[in-house]
Order: sequence, then structure tokens, then C-alpha cells
Amino acid sequence: MNFFGQNNKENKDPKKVKDGKEGSSFSKNIAGMVLIFMVITALYLVVSGNVKETPQVSISDLAKSVQNGEVKNIDVAGESLTISYINGDTKEAKKEVEASLSQTLFNYGVKPEQLAKTNIEVKNESGFGYWLLNILPFALPILIIIFFFWYLSRSVKGAGMQAFSFGQSKARITDPNDKNNKVTFKDVAGNKEAKQELSEIVDFLKNPKKFLDIGARIPKGVMLNGAPGTGKTLLARAVAGEAGVPFFHLSGSEFVEMFVGVGASRVRDLFKMAKKAAPAIIFVDEIDAVGRVRGGGFGGGNDEREQTLNQILVEMDGFEPNEKVIVMAATNRPDVLDPALLRPGRFDRRVMLDLPDRADREEILKIHAIKKPLAEDVNFTVIAERTPGFSGADLYSLMNEGAILAAREARKKVFQFDLIRAIEKVMLGPERKSHLLSKKEKEITAYHEAGHALVASVLPYADPVHKVSIVARGSAGGYTLKLPLEDRKLQSRKEFIDDIAMSMGGYVAEKMIFGDITTGPSSDLQGATRLARAMVTRWGMSDLVGPVVFTEDVGNQKWGGGSEKDYSEEVASRIDSEVKRIVTDGIKSAEKVLTDHRKALDAIANALIDVETLEQVDYEKIIIANGILPKKNLPAMPSA
Repeated sequence: MNFFGQNNKENKDPKKVKDGKEGSSFSKNIAGMVLIFMVITALYLVVSGNVKETPQVSISDLAKSVQNGEVKNIDVAGESLTISYINGDTKEAKKEVEASLSQTLFNYGVKPEQLAKTNIEVKNESGFGYWLLNILPFALPILIIIFFFWYLSRSVKGAGMQAFSFGQSKARITDPNDKNNKVTFKDVAGNKEAKQELSEIVDFLKNPKKFLDIGARIPKGVMLNGAPGTGKTLLARAVAGEAGVPFFHLSGSEFVEMFVGVGASRVRDLFKMAKKAAPAIIFVDEIDAVGRVRGGGFGGGNDEREQTLNQILVEMDGFEPNEKVIVMAATNRPDVLDPALLRPGRFDRRVMLDLPDRADREEILKIHAIKKPLAEDVNFTVIAERTPGFSGADLYSLMNEGAILAAREARKKVFQFDLIRAIEKVMLGPERKSHLLSKKEKEITAYHEAGHALVASVLPYADPVHKVSIVARGSAGGYTLKLPLEDRKLQSRKEFIDDIAMSMGGYVAEKMIFGDITTGPSSDLQGATRLARAMVTRWGMSDLVGPVVFTEDVGNQKWGGGSEKDYSEEVASRIDSEVKRIVTDGIKSAEKVLTDHRKALDAIANALIDVETLEQVDYEKIIIANGILPKKNLPAMPSA
């Protein structure tokens, strides 16, 4: 495949608090309290401002009003008098506490017959309401201040408790009785050998006595090695689901903090939790984050990562067979792991997870299609044949993208054509039809992709072409899709040489037709150079340099980054010369093919300019018309 114009499920512990949130939560609490205090103050001012002031009168004025018959009613509440006049006015007065109102008014000259015309009501101020009314104005501000300081102290205490829990494990726990998150081996397609290896772990967790009685000890640690997306985490969850035991899952990076000793504390807490829940499984994803080779010369004697790794080693050595705790880990970088992790007694069982083959891909597609309504024309065999090199995660994305394409077009079922389009979307990215090219750029792109396709069709060891397009997709301005005839684990030197020539077909076509080159072949040059260098330094496919592997020592890092080479500058010069020769030979092969089949090149380019995309059927008609026999391909892709 060549690109044109390409630029270089689980339960969470609710008690766990996300790192870095304590300070912001404390600030929010303070701000909330200040806001509440301001609101209460504003309400108090509003209420107090709306209280109507009642006029005060003296006892002598009250006596005169009673004598004149102006008073309608007098309410007596202790020493307070509320006076209602006949004209509707209301006033207040004070009297002596010891004397009664009638005696007081009599002393001011009010006769009994004059007082009899006025209604006098005596109210006894006592009980809870009385005391509350008198005490509340003084107690309310004090209560508000006490509540304010209590709320702040509570927030400070919470932050302090979170600091004490800083070293606790952050593992997510999947309960074996949780049917929504339970995964078994039936949910994992392919990886037959890996599942067979892990079935012993399941058997031990279910029936440990069978092993212990015969003196056998099940491995304490299982290391899952494999490329990204091959199902390492899913397989670990399937082991826990099959055994019906708690599953403790966390990433290796969650052990490491900026404070020394936190990672080791979390390791101790994790193993303590697992021992209490035994039988159980601990799964550490991406263990290379803490399990790298020690002694790189960085971080000094108190390097946090090394302390965390040491604690993991100690905890694994402390296990006893009857504890029934299995430690599983996953990585796609087994080459950087510390040897102490992989020695017998720790992670002594290593399970390799390869990319799925054609039959496994078909089974994986069927699993991901369980909840999707499929049309009658869907053929998983064809889809599996067209997806060599896809991982399980890629196949999941393929089925999901196919369903999205069908839903986007308001269809109730997923058709075969949706899945075929989804293959290209997963491999290359979405189409960018809005990426318009000028007439000249369109012609250059057409000849560029025609050069790739024609060289691949003529050279005997190149893969067959399945589609050629000048429609931008992802970061590529155009692309030539080629797929191998069958899955293969080994590739020969001749296949690599033809692949390099095919990669340079676009470069040669541009130079041959237009007498100039553009930035389009940049990714082709990078890929061809990288492949040629690997042939020389890794696979011993150079006669000049010989069958010797030349690598950079990743473990022996230099201060300031980089790594040391295990070969001299003279050998490096010879390697560079050989890489250049291989790429140059590929250019010469492409030149010969395009020169000998110039008519076919023009025909393919003109067709691309007209229709922009050539499917396998249409492309083969063109090359057959120009005397080139197509290779025995996979089932033909229907024209769009």
C-alpha cells in the first residue's frame, strides 16, 4: 500500500479520588461558603430594611388619648404596649414592669369609666417562641460563623485524609458476579494456543488441590506478549471470567508518582487487597512502564520507578501456592523488561499473542457482528481475506465503522459494501472529497498512483493490486491498495526488493512524465529507505555487508538521550552505501517496467483522471487490454 502526499470495561472504586483535584475542590468549598455568607447577609439586609418603624408615644400622651376617647385597643405584652387608635394609627409605648397598665393610667388621671371604653388585652410572653425571638438576633450570626469554620475545617480534613490515602492502590475491581462485565473464552476468537496455556491457570484457580496433591506449582506470573490490539487485556479478563474470581486491573503507569515511595506503597496495598480476595487475579497492563531494565544511570539511588519494580519483585517472591493469587501482565515491549521480572518464580510463563490469521479473523468478525443486523450479502470470508495484518482491535473498528456508514445512509442493515468501505477507512482514514486538486496536481497524482500500480502488477514478487484511487483519504492524497495472495509469516529478499521498486514507482513516474519531482513521494522514500536499512542491518540480506546484525544498544543509553551503536563508523558508512544501492536498484527496476509499458501507464492515469477510483475489476480490464496478465487475486471487489 502506498500513499501520495502523506505527511511525516470495568468497575471503578468510588472511594478513589482523581489525582490533582484536592486543591481545586478545597478552593471551590471556600468560594461556596463565601457565596452562601453573602446571600444570607443580603437577605438579612433586605428583610431588615423592609421593617416598618412604629411611632413611640409616652404614657402621659397615652393617658390623654384614653381620656379623649381616641384609643380603640391596647395590647399589653410585658412592658411593651401596642396601641390601636380609632383613626387607624398604631403606636407603641413602654410602661413600668412592676405596675399594671390600669394603675399606671389611673395615676395619670384616667378615670375608670374612661378606661372602660378602651379594650385592653394582656398577652403573656413566655415559652420557646418568646426566647427564640429574643435570642435569635444574637445567636444567628454566631451560628453562621461557627458553620463557616466547621465547613472549612471539614474540607481541610478531607484533603488531609486524601493525602494519607495517596499510597493506596488504584486498581479497578471486576466482580465475578457482574454479568455485564463478565468475559469468557467464548468472547475471545483465535489465539488457540494462548487460550490453551491459560486454561491451566483457570483450572488451578478452580481446583488447586489437584495440582498441590501431586506436588505441582502453578506459575505465579503470566506475561502476555503481543502487538497492540491483539487482545491481551481481553484474554486476561476471560481468564478471570472463566475462573469466576475477582479481577484487579490497573496500568503500570498508575504505580509511578513524583513522590518517592508512593509506587511501592501502592504495590503493597494492591497485593494486600488481592490476598484478602483470594483466589484472585492481578492484571498489570503495560508493565513496561515500571518494569524496564534497571541501571540506566538516571534518577539516582531513589528512582521511584526502580523502587516500584523492586517492590513488585519482592511481593511476587512472597507468594505461597495456597494463596491462589495469579499475577498477569501485558506488554508489547518484552525486549525492555528487566531480567529479574522474567526469571523462574516470577513471570516465568510467557504467552505470545500473534496477529490473527484468516480463519481467526473470520471468527473475530462474527463475534463483533453479534448485535449488528447484517444483510444477506455479507460474506465474512471475503472480508477476512481482505484484512491481512489486522488485529482484533482493527476488526472491531472495521465492524463499527461499517455500522456507522449504514446508519449514516439511513439503512437498517449493514451490507457487504459498507464493510468493504470500512476496511479502507480503518487502514487509511476517511475520504476527503473536499480536498480538491488543480488540473495539474490531479494529473501528477494520477501518474504517481498509476506508476505504483503498474510496477506492482508487472514485478513477479509484488502483491496484487486491488484498488487505485486519487481521492484523498486520511493524510494521503491518493493511494494504491495491494494485498498479498495469502497470509504469510515469512518474507523473502526478492519480495522486499520488488516492494521497494513498487514504492518508488510513483517517484519514477513523476520524473519520467513531467521531468520533475514533487513532495508527493516523500512517504514512499521514507518507507523504501527504512525497509532497505532493515534488510541490511536486521535481516542480513546484503551481500556486501554480509549476514551480520547491526543494531543500536537501547539498554546502554547515553547521557542526554540517544543510544550507542555496536559498530564502527566505517561499518556505518558501508551500511549507508548499501541502503542507497538497494533503493537505487529499485528505482532502476521501476524505470524499466514503466518504460516497457508506457501505454499501460498512460491508460491507467487517464482512467484515474476521468473516474478518480479504479476498483480491481476495472483496473484488470485496463492492464489486460495492454498485454499484462493479472496475478491470481483474491475474490474480486465489486465496482462502486
